[in-house]
Amino acid sequence: MKRAGEVLSALFDEGFMKKARGYSAFFSCWKDLTEKNGIAAAADHSWIKSLDQGLVWVEVDHPGWKQILQTKESKLLSDFRYRFPDMGISGLSIMLYRPGNTDSRPDTEAAEPEKYSRQVAPEPVLAAADDRAQNTGYDSIKDEAFREVLMRLEKSIAAREAEK
Repeated sequence: MKRAGEVLSALFDEGFMKKARGYSAFFSCWKDLTEKNGIAAAADHSWIKSLDQGLVWVEVDHPGWKQILQTKESKLLSDFRYRFPDMGISGLSIMLYRPGNTDSRPDTEAAEPEKYSRQVAPEPVLAAADDRAQNTGYDSIKDEAFREVLMRLEKSIAAREAEK
């Protein structure tokens, strides 16, 4: 009988595993980057939503946090590029969290910015709790922040697959 590690090694080559660890580190670094740039409180109100074609998509739960992050955008982008040189990060886009949004990239935000700046979104933690009830596979993960990162990653991947 083969051990679980042997089975996983057979399924995933080392290159794949290295890439997966890189993405895991990428989605987990947000708190460190905000602290480094003097906006530690922003980590509680924003999160990395996805990385798409070199663009880091960050969501915020209030327009005020979007403005604060925009003041540090060039430094955050520089830090992303330094930490993850192999990911080809070319830009940073900060958007307001919208309940029910299934798009990985909102194309309408640029056309109607006033619509989103007036909107008040609920805390994303509440939305994540609702998602947990639907995603029973995450129940065994004790680290809530890691569990939420995995759930957002799953949604991002599902949205990309739906586009194909």
